[in-house]
Amino acid sequence: MPACAHAAPSLPTLLLGNEKRLSAEQIYPRLFDAILEQRLPPGSLLPEQALSNAFGVSRTVIRRVLGRLSDQQVIVQRPSHTALLAAPDPQQAQQVLSARRLAETTLIGLATQRAQPAQIRQLRQLVERERQHHERGERCAAIRLGGEFHLKLAQMADNAPLARFLNGLVPMTSLIIARYESPCCDHCAWEEHAALIDAIERGDADAALGLMHEHLDRLQNKLDLERRH
Repeated sequence: MPACAHAAPSLPTLLLGNEKRLSAEQIYPRLFDAILEQRLPPGSLLPEQALSNAFGVSRTVIRRVLGRLSDQQVIVQRPSHTALLAAPDPQQAQQVLSARRLAETTLIGLATQRAQPAQIRQLRQLVERERQHHERGERCAAIRLGGEFHLKLAQMADNAPLARFLNGLVPMTSLIIARYESPCCDHCAWEEHAALIDAIERGDADAALGLMHEHLDRLQNKLDLERRH
């Protein structure tokens, strides 16, 4: 085992008492929230069998979940079928944020041009869920949903290569926020997401671009990349 890797802990708290046969779509947010909450510390090993036992599902289902997390660079898949949870250092965090800004400032203009009313409604529903989690103090679920908001924007832009590129950056950013966010930060990302939706709905590409820059600035400024972890 590499010196920086941690054995996976038991995971009974990820499954509620009377639940049976969760789907991969249901397991993914549970596992991602556990990662963001650092119940699974950065660098943890995630054996398929341990996760299969924790959720009461087959390893085939777990592989689908791990495959999605691997595509998003949240974990590293290994030939031994034991995934390794990513542990981005401050330099990697800065690189991810820089790459994300390049992608998002292009995508926001395309999304503003191409947004459909049904997509706007979906965005508003997603931000409402983000707000509810934030107000209940469920920080990591709110972070995950905030990431999903940006991935929805990428879908609206209708540029598949850029959307795939962002799919490998946004979930990693969520991991970075969970790990490096300053304890004194009271930043409400959902409010900024709501303002972005308003600009998109108006078709105001300049306002949407300005709001995206401000949003990404605040995201970066709330990180304490000098703090030891």
